[in-house]
Amino acid sequence: MFATDTYHLFAKYMTITWRQPLWTLFGLAQPLIWLLIFSDLFSAMAQLQGWPTQNYATYFLPGVMVMTVLFGSAWAGVSLLREINFGTVDKMMVTPIHRGSVLFSRVLHSAATVMIQCLVLLSVAFVVDVKLNLNVLALVAGLVAVWTLGIGFAALSNGIAIVLRREEPLVVVGNFLTLPLMFFSSAMMPVKYMPEWIQVCAVVNPINYAVDAARTMFVGKVDWLIYGKGFAIVLLFAVVAFTWANHTFMKSRA
Repeated sequence: MFATDTYHLFAKYMTITWRQPLWTLFGLAQPLIWLLIFSDLFSAMAQLQGWPTQNYATYFLPGVMVMTVLFGSAWAGVSLLREINFGTVDKMMVTPIHRGSVLFSRVLHSAATVMIQCLVLLSVAFVVDVKLNLNVLALVAGLVAVWTLGIGFAALSNGIAIVLRREEPLVVVGNFLTLPLMFFSSAMMPVKYMPEWIQVCAVVNPINYAVDAARTMFVGKVDWLIYGKGFAIVLLFAVVAFTWANHTFMKSRA
């Protein structure tokens, strides 16, 4: 069954991750630098007229969490490439395992790993006095939106990996996509402060909607309308990305 096979493969990948926890913690270094150092560096921006929060760190936290997901998921396809090159995937494909679970379990594992990092970020943010919403339902909803984005980009990374078949170009594509997507969103500043051409790019950028959905749940006033719109777009992106990646994977194994 799809669900059973996905669970067992997911559990296997998570067990491997738990045996090497330093890799997950090491992935937190850059997000913590962004949160702690950049928040202080750009603290004066919160004094701008019409800035939506009292301090920059409070505004920036949801952006950092989305950045963590984006950077953590962008190279998720590397591990799939390695298993393809080692012949592990070919061995799995001759077993009765459900074909769809091979890719989906990997995508879930990547999303779960970055979610662990996001939970640590939330804890650090609470310690450094970021003004978080303490509404449990809102926090869970925000995490669901971030997790869904992780699924989408992990699926996209795996799909690109299958197409390219090499690690080097996958890393190049990941680097090419991540920073522009972040800058073309409200992760660092409200869209209204951006040049008009970047505002146009933000309209079609799923990252922007993920940041908005997370921000209205984690900090500031909870707005379920903004969240619903953002989550719907992020969910659509995740479904399209996984559908394409799974089709590409099945075609490559035919």
